[in-house]
Amino acid sequence: MGKLEGKTAVVTGGSSGIGLATAKLFAAEGAFVFITGRREEELAQAVRAVGVNVQGVRADVTNPADLDHLYEIVRTKGRIDVVFANAGTSEMASLEDVDEEHFHRIFDVNVKGVLFSVQKALPLLNDGASIILTGSIAAVKGAPGYSVYGASKAAIRHMVRAWTMELKDRGIRSNVISPGPIDTPVMRRQPRDAMAGILSAIPMGRTGRAEEVAEAALFLASEDSSFVTGIELFVDGGSAQV
Repeated sequence: MGKLEGKTAVVTGGSSGIGLATAKLFAAEGAFVFITGRREEELAQAVRAVGVNVQGVRADVTNPADLDHLYEIVRTKGRIDVVFANAGTSEMASLEDVDEEHFHRIFDVNVKGVLFSVQKALPLLNDGASIILTGSIAAVKGAPGYSVYGASKAAIRHMVRAWTMELKDRGIRSNVISPGPIDTPVMRRQPRDAMAGILSAIPMGRTGRAEEVAEAALFLASEDSSFVTGIELFVDGGSAQV
């Protein structure tokens, strides 16, 4: 029997990268998984890649109406045991180049989208459910050009702390996974010189794999972490630890 047998999970940003790897693992461990993405074709490809126990729902997490539609569909399956609010975006801009559009692009997805992805799931969450957010080592390490991105991830770290206290009477656990450099489509879009500097600081000498982050998400989603809440779990090859 899988670690998530009979559970229902929602994975936002599930059509590629960490979200897709996690959706595959959750489904393999027995969960029925709803995945979201903004692009229909990419989402359909992801559903095929997961294969079984999966349904794709086109949704932009920055659009409250899309999230309402998502949870209307999820409701047809019953209640939710795991919410992995993973949808996020990254963009580089030096302090002098930051403008309102850059700020809103980052915070609308990484903070507003995460907040309302979880808030709108609350009526469907089972007591004892698991909330997992995708953070980043950028929240604790200063990196030139990533001040707004890092601040957005620091914001969700605080949300997990607050929700741990707010939801404790329902036994709902809230945790954040903070990856280091992971080989995903988002990471491959980063400037080459920025990536060279990041890679040189990883004690393990390589980027991580999306599947390695998915294993951490499985731990936090399952009963293996039944006494774990409020934490930031780094999956970073040691890059934010030394």
